[in-house]
Amino acid sequence: MTEELTWLTAFEISRRYARADLSPVEVVNQTLARAERLQPHFNFLVLSDPEGARAAARASEARWKKGEPLSPLDGVPTSIKDTTNVKGWPTRLGSHATDETPVTEDAPVVARLRAAGMAILGKTTTPEFGWKALTDSPLQGTTRSPWSLKHSPGGSSGGASAMTAAGVAPFNHGNDGGGSIRIPAAHTGLVGLKPSYGRIAQYPADGPFADVVSQGVLARSVLDTALALNATAGPDARDWRSLPADPRDYTVGLDDGVRGWKVGLSLDFGHVKADPDVRELVAAAARRFEALGAHVEDVGPLIEPLQNSFEPLWIGSFATRLRQIPSQLHGKLDPGFRAAAEKGLAITLADYAKAYEAKSKLARDMALWHRKYDLLLAPVTPTAAPPVETLYNSDAFPRWTKGAPYTLPCNLTGQPAASMPAGLTTAGLPVGLQIIGPPRADHLVLRAMRAYESAANWTWPLDRVLKTLAT
Repeated sequence: MTEELTWLTAFEISRRYARADLSPVEVVNQTLARAERLQPHFNFLVLSDPEGARAAARASEARWKKGEPLSPLDGVPTSIKDTTNVKGWPTRLGSHATDETPVTEDAPVVARLRAAGMAILGKTTTPEFGWKALTDSPLQGTTRSPWSLKHSPGGSSGGASAMTAAGVAPFNHGNDGGGSIRIPAAHTGLVGLKPSYGRIAQYPADGPFADVVSQGVLARSVLDTALALNATAGPDARDWRSLPADPRDYTVGLDDGVRGWKVGLSLDFGHVKADPDVRELVAAAARRFEALGAHVEDVGPLIEPLQNSFEPLWIGSFATRLRQIPSQLHGKLDPGFRAAAEKGLAITLADYAKAYEAKSKLARDMALWHRKYDLLLAPVTPTAAPPVETLYNSDAFPRWTKGAPYTLPCNLTGQPAASMPAGLTTAGLPVGLQIIGPPRADHLVLRAMRAYESAANWTWPLDRVLKTLAT
């Protein structure tokens, strides 16, 4: 794929489709070729559908020629994370405990991307059951970062982040139940919005994490993120938790800025201690908001450490999953997942209920805090991307202090939160700035993301990525 086409945003591709100086068939063919070439190095795909993607591209090209595209994203290629149902494909979730039976209907987010005319290339890698903030699994192996083959692209939407950062499609679907969009976005220098809980309908939505997961995309620009939210937001009768329909166009008002906003900065959010590089970069990123006219105030740790209150939800939910898996398959599970799930077998109903009470209190406390503050800024992760051989939730990399301590609060509260590139560590790896908005204020988070993007001078492709891609 030519460098020019590789790094185009979805918005730029759409504009060129409208001018008829670029065709969906051309873009999809070159995207498929690039994915095939890079797959052996990065392992971001678990299923590829060239015939289906090309058929979608041909249909899109016919619509553009008639001047009747289904949406601005008509004919733009993308992919779906393998935790999400795509009709006619299996959903393996990175696990030997699943099978190859094709599912019979699309998840709502997939149906909406199809309705927008997008060409779905295939399904991307995830850790087993999406359980951790790295992307490796017993079934599908290890996914690597375009920034460094020795490092993880994060997780659990690591296949999506690797594809996007490698220039394979301008954005790719992911979902976020504890940081699984924001963490890989931070580790690969991408834009990653976790929308408000319920903003994008989910189905099936009856698993143990159904009330904390949000659907979204990993992208290289805020405008693309807004276009994707336009295409995917909305309720579905199969998801009683989904928010009511909102006719809002999320691209409108993106450039209105943050002048006069009151912004809190919490480098120690939840009493987490980030690496010095991370703290320095996030503090510098926050100062950009002051330059943009916002008032930024250090608000301290703000909430209590999460582990004591919320570990029962995490490991108790894993135990629920474990009970559904035949015992003869337990030996094929990710050892880290199995250890956490087996520990969760001891969680009582009283433990679980107490954790849910704490979840409600956290949501209430944050909603009240946002009465005085328009935004909260924090790190996305305490460290830059860890090496691919890192054992998640081990003594060396505990979930509650290294894995997802900064991101999980917003899954528990349901409020919108995003990762934006904050810069590079001394080792040359990206760090993310987390932008957190009031409940259901996705438009305000996008507006803040765009303001920050305009001041940050972070443009694709980046030299280190190009060097890695060339090896």
